[in-house]
Amino acid sequence: MNSEQSTEANPVDWEAVRKDFPILDQRVQGHELVYLDSAASSQKPRQVVDALVRYYEHDHANVHRGLHELSNRATAAYEGAREKVARYLGARTAEEVVFTRGTTEGVNLVANAWGSKFLKPGDKILLTEMEHHSNLVPWLLLAERQGVQIRYVPVTDGGELDLSGIGDLMGGVKFFAFTHVSNSLGTVNPAAELCRMARDRGITTLVDAAQSVGHMPLNVQEMGCDFLVFSGHKMCAPTGIGALYGRREVLESMPPWHGGGEMINAVTYEKASFKQPPHRFEAGTPNIADAVGLGAAVDYLEGLGRPAIEAHDREMVGYALERLSEVSGLRVIGPRRGRAALVSFVMETVHPHDLTTYADRYGVALRGGHHCNQPLMKKYGLPGTTRASFYFYNTLSEVDRLVEVLQQANRFFA
Repeated sequence: MNSEQSTEANPVDWEAVRKDFPILDQRVQGHELVYLDSAASSQKPRQVVDALVRYYEHDHANVHRGLHELSNRATAAYEGAREKVARYLGARTAEEVVFTRGTTEGVNLVANAWGSKFLKPGDKILLTEMEHHSNLVPWLLLAERQGVQIRYVPVTDGGELDLSGIGDLMGGVKFFAFTHVSNSLGTVNPAAELCRMARDRGITTLVDAAQSVGHMPLNVQEMGCDFLVFSGHKMCAPTGIGALYGRREVLESMPPWHGGGEMINAVTYEKASFKQPPHRFEAGTPNIADAVGLGAAVDYLEGLGRPAIEAHDREMVGYALERLSEVSGLRVIGPRRGRAALVSFVMETVHPHDLTTYADRYGVALRGGHHCNQPLMKKYGLPGTTRASFYFYNTLSEVDRLVEVLQQANRFFA
């Protein structure tokens, strides 16, 4: 099944899919594991693990410069993974995909390479109040270094962007970076609409797709963004690998960020000249094996079909919201409708850290804290939230188990 096929015509056997994830078949603290922390990092199917093992056992060598068989195989696997990612994102060519360590490095690359060249003192950047620190701190550093000014699209009490004044906020802005899906609120922002509004004003855009790229259909051409960043470990791939999509024309206008081997055409004692993108931005020996793992994860997700994954997400989060309403003193943070596959909440009787620790005693893996959204939590007057995040390997019975543990916690901390 591929991402263009309907879930009705090609139903997925989710119970069978769950068996692809051996890590889920274990007991924690004497209880069956209920893993509800995929927004932090998803688990990996056997197919991805097998691809890593196969690469290391049969094909490993350094890429691009070798003339021997293993180097040729490694190069084919590495560049083949780039082509898979390009197709997955809807990029025009594989040259529009730069491998990175993840979302954070992708944002930093753009801030340093594009921002340092094109932003001058007094220029304005637009962000939103719901940004993860990875799409906030790099711009704060740039603002401090270059005198750039930062504006913010406000977030409503209901956890959605307040777009009533977006036209005025975009006035004089040169760059707009925003998250597609909030990692703490579950809000799905209208990325294509925001990119269109920015493009009409000549504003360059970056979309943080860390929480969306593995969960829903996504096409950078339809979205109309200039840059898009994501992390592989949130979409069944290994840690330490991700990608930056950049429109080729924009990438070609940018200087390198890191310098070293691989990214050069020629070097003398006086100067260096550099390759075209994407290799201009991939100095040194790359993370070959994990790029291969990312390619395997793309194959796996496309085999399931992103519309099917998205439908499963909707079922999970809808059921979770319904069941969580039964827990006394629990308040959900963020929109009630149209949200992604995560629910953040607070409970009157217990701090998020204590609740997460308590749940772990019963085998339920949650995430408690500010979720790298400190300014947003401060805006809401919260020390943090407890977050349950879902993926296609989760089941409705696991939501029931979550609710059971939360009700126990209410009694324990009362």
